[in-house]
Amino acid sequence: MNLFNLRRPQPSLDDLTADPAQPPRGDNPSSECLMASVERPPQVFVRGQGSWLWDSSDRAYLDFTQGAAANSLGHSPTVLVKAIAAQAQALINPGSGLFNRGQLNLAERLCLSTGSDQAYLLNTGSEACEAAIKLARKWGQLHRGGASRIITASGSCHGRNLAAMSASDCQSNRFEPQLPGFAQVPFNDLSALHAAVDAQTVAIMLEPIQVSSGVVPATEHYLKGVERLCRELGILLILDEVHTGIGRCGSLLAEQQYAVRADIIALGKGLGGGVPVAAVLARGKACCFEPGELDGTHHGNPLMASAGLVVLDSVLNHGFLEHVRDSAQHLREGLNRLANRYGHGEPRGQGLLWGLTLSDDSADAVVKAARYEGLLLSAPQPDCLLLTPALTVSKANIDEMLLRLARAFSRVHTAQLQCRRGIAV
Repeated sequence: MNLFNLRRPQPSLDDLTADPAQPPRGDNPSSECLMASVERPPQVFVRGQGSWLWDSSDRAYLDFTQGAAANSLGHSPTVLVKAIAAQAQALINPGSGLFNRGQLNLAERLCLSTGSDQAYLLNTGSEACEAAIKLARKWGQLHRGGASRIITASGSCHGRNLAAMSASDCQSNRFEPQLPGFAQVPFNDLSALHAAVDAQTVAIMLEPIQVSSGVVPATEHYLKGVERLCRELGILLILDEVHTGIGRCGSLLAEQQYAVRADIIALGKGLGGGVPVAAVLARGKACCFEPGELDGTHHGNPLMASAGLVVLDSVLNHGFLEHVRDSAQHLREGLNRLANRYGHGEPRGQGLLWGLTLSDDSADAVVKAARYEGLLLSAPQPDCLLLTPALTVSKANIDEMLLRLARAFSRVHTAQLQCRRGIAV
């Protein structure tokens, strides 16, 4: 059903690359007191359901960003709302120094479902990556003569904590001090990785799919080669599955798609279904943290854990991952048709994590044109669109998205032609 059939005059290219300075009128609070940490559109969103969001003007938007892939079950799923409400009435946060049932249940469920030996619950994917780095270096002290150097891939983005950012190649790192002990080599280049490993190397840390670089998947040959190298040299393999884990790629973990097995895994984003929940998983000798080496005021509190349990149970339910894979094929085929029609590149990704490479640097303009059409997308790179719908997205929602995206492409194409004609005149 088309809930948002918007018709507006064709905008100019300037209209598509800059939102109005003032937010919509109404009873919205001012944004002046909010630090300008990221660029945001002027709309103020007030409610959501499934794949849809509504702003304060009661305008509906089909959401194919889902909180940067955090809302794995969509907006305000009933099962999650009920679980959080029930837990809030019983116990919210007894303190990180005390056990609670939700914490123990989620840690056990994560270990059993992923074949891990230990899990620690945190708030964000950045914290999970930082914990993975600390854990690897602790292992290096115990088992590799104090080795602490970690090799990552250029184009990676492992979070926004200092240690995680030092391991990353994000644009947002440009104002941050970098910690020593990290080295970067080209992604999907086994030879460069071999050459970079030395006696001080304790681990190789990779994303199965580099989302911030424009949704660039690791090749199977590369990731299996990395695992083999780690085993031969006796160093750890860390997989940052903050973006790719918890069903996003059509399996519980992306490592299953590649038939590899990491020693340490960082999880985040979709684990809480929109609630800030993350985890670091460890296997074998990598389980070496001792009391006092990880702590956080909100880590593993019952409210967060209840959300994580609901999401994990939902993803592991019979037929759920099959639905993700089926929806993924439908989405990929639709994106291929659109790309061919408008002369763009082939979509890249797995499951319900897709990037569409454009023929020019018009991604921001397409995102804004899509918003005219009631469709929410994001652009990790100037020439790439990112689509991360809810794992529960329907084929009808996908078809509606493709229609709106096609209209957005047409808007941008028309605006570009008008600009060229204006320049020619």
